[in-house]
Amino acid sequence: MTYTDDSITDDATSAIPPVMDFATDWDFNDPAWVNDPFPIWDDLRERCPMAHSERFNEGVWLPLQYDDIVGIANDTATFSNVHHGIRRGGTVERGFFPPINSDPPDHMEIRRTLLPFFAPKRIEGWRSHIAADCEVRAAAIAKRGHGDAAVDYSQHIPVGAIAAILGIDPADGDKFRAWIFDLLAVGPSDGAVVLQAIIEVREYMAKVMAERRAVPGDDLISHLVTTEMGGEPLPDDLIERMLVLQLVAGIDTTWSSIGAALWHLANHDDDRRRLVAEPELLPTAMEEFLRAYAPVNVARRVTANTEVNGVEMKAGDHVMMTFPIGCRDPERFERADEVVIDRDENRHIAFGAGIHRCIGSNLARLEMEIALETWLRHIPEFSIARGAEVIWSTGQIRGPRSIPIVVD
Repeated sequence: MTYTDDSITDDATSAIPPVMDFATDWDFNDPAWVNDPFPIWDDLRERCPMAHSERFNEGVWLPLQYDDIVGIANDTATFSNVHHGIRRGGTVERGFFPPINSDPPDHMEIRRTLLPFFAPKRIEGWRSHIAADCEVRAAAIAKRGHGDAAVDYSQHIPVGAIAAILGIDPADGDKFRAWIFDLLAVGPSDGAVVLQAIIEVREYMAKVMAERRAVPGDDLISHLVTTEMGGEPLPDDLIERMLVLQLVAGIDTTWSSIGAALWHLANHDDDRRRLVAEPELLPTAMEEFLRAYAPVNVARRVTANTEVNGVEMKAGDHVMMTFPIGCRDPERFERADEVVIDRDENRHIAFGAGIHRCIGSNLARLEMEIALETWLRHIPEFSIARGAEVIWSTGQIRGPRSIPIVVD
């Protein structure tokens, strides 16, 4: 199995023009989309089965219906995960980060090496570590009487959890957050920035890998440098790429989900007070927050001419798998645009669908459960600070980056 070099070409340096029609020119960086995409998605569903845009790659399709998204996710022969991401300035060669950027048969072999560390029993072993981190951070905000639910809380929790699982120093959290910002926020429009971030993450991981070979521990990096696939040790290049994915996917997506849930509770007193009074409802409410504010969009590449819901796609076309849009499809969910915290039936696709469904979903759920329970126990009454601006991310991962709150 081979992977391309981390080389990036990008000529998208001009100012981004505003969107005139999201059906033919959608852009997840447009302020209207960033701040409130839901009316845009509702409008698009009424007008077309699939939107399109020439702003990214050589043009990217945007499926709008749950069934189409799940169907594409399950058709790995026609829709390949060997993709470099949705970016401006044409095709970008930035290398692959498996198992998400791999297809069968390689995909399952690589995924199998990670499964032992993301099994429910193994994940449950991190509960006390995550809980202790949440306790300290929530108590500090409660005592201070104000803070940022994203910057001071949700952005730290997955960093600490992933650091513990990988066996790396949680004190390097600022580095991890800076790399994630460069890769996911700046990177889609600046190839040099994303390339530099990849280089730095890989160099960091290579150093830790060398340390674990000398002194193995009970962590994921030790496991990967000592395991075999097909009777051979995993190549360093492959391990580094796997670890880049674990760092990014294990942190940004989860802090986005935790942050979005806290943003919702800051703006919906009835839901917040009900969860405080009925903590047993939290697991159900958590699934609804995941559905309503699903953060992740991923890319696919069309391998053969095909048709989806009357839309003809050609080999080489690109698709953005819009799991958040599928999670609000009114054909699949009653009151799809409402957050119903006691929703009984909730087959959302916040963690994706098909064989590439998020391997870390058990960990994400555990972190979110603990984070919300701890916050509501320490801070049962809170709201958005008067006059403060909530900032949402741009690009393929959507979540709040700043939520200034006051304790009421």
